[in-house]
Amino acid sequence: MNGEYPRSRILIFASSMKNFLLRRRATLDPPRFQGWGRTRNYFEGWYFKLVLPEKSLAYSFIPGISYAADGTGHAFLQVLDGVGVTSAYHQYDVTDFQPAEEHFELQLGPHFFSEDSIRIDLPDLQFDLNFKDIHPWQKRPLAPGVMGWYGFVPRMQCYHGLVSLYHELQGKITVAGTDYDASGGIGYIEKDWGSGFPDAWVWCQSNHLTGTVQPASLMASVASIPWLGSSFTGFLATFLFEGELHLFTTWAGSQVQTTFDEEQGTVTLHFSSLKAQLIVTGHPAPGGDLASPITGSAMTGKINESLQAELEVEFWRNEQVVYAGRATWAGLEVSEGAKEVL
Repeated sequence: MNGEYPRSRILIFASSMKNFLLRRRATLDPPRFQGWGRTRNYFEGWYFKLVLPEKSLAYSFIPGISYAADGTGHAFLQVLDGVGVTSAYHQYDVTDFQPAEEHFELQLGPHFFSEDSIRIDLPDLQFDLNFKDIHPWQKRPLAPGVMGWYGFVPRMQCYHGLVSLYHELQGKITVAGTDYDASGGIGYIEKDWGSGFPDAWVWCQSNHLTGTVQPASLMASVASIPWLGSSFTGFLATFLFEGELHLFTTWAGSQVQTTFDEEQGTVTLHFSSLKAQLIVTGHPAPGGDLASPITGSAMTGKINESLQAELEVEFWRNEQVVYAGRATWAGLEVSEGAKEVL
């Protein structure tokens, strides 16, 4: 027994050091799993959006893992059918959650996810897809991820990452026994991790913008973020247009204004920097309820998301309109309390 005790301490120390080193390396590569060794007050999930307009198919898949304050945990796969306007939550044991150590790759039960592929195996829904023409977040000095230097700030409630702003789909989709060729479909991938979602937020995303020829992508998010007993408004907006990525963020010194129109039921996000402006007005559509993480209470929150919302979009540069159009097949979330806080 005397010999076993030191050995067990050595094994615990070795495991802790390995998890620490994995977390340090992952900090510089946000798409990969960040939560090595985290087993309390922690969640991590990836958001895969897949849209095939010509076949009237739109799905989002959210694989992830969640731990409550008491250490109880589970893995999960959320499924949102944007056309059928339904959602489902599939729960798995934490041992079924198997991320790769050196890059983003995840085996979750019978399902598989990576930067360039997805495999879904559910009773009435199967996806076997590869991605091409992937547009990842381009790392910058002090900004390995879209959060910039905020991504290095410890103990923030929620961190956000962009994996692919745009990619094309190849492969097969099977819905209730009917096969579909995925050619012509467009995908998008982002992720979140931390102890819980912000207190309130607005989020929208689309890859289907009228009048564009080259790959296009729009993502915008504004949130009330708790910090050191207070809170501040944080925001991110990315606009991939005609081969150039335009960025509006808190860390880059941009500004944002949020306006809710109760009569029209719309929300407008107005981002501005020294030389550019991005104005997005979201028109909600019916959606499905997704579980969201609450600090200390695991996946007990709820947020309604549509995949058929529409966005009015204006992009200005040097006081001239560069783009004015609509984004369709848009994801849109407006959390409870957002109108009072943002």
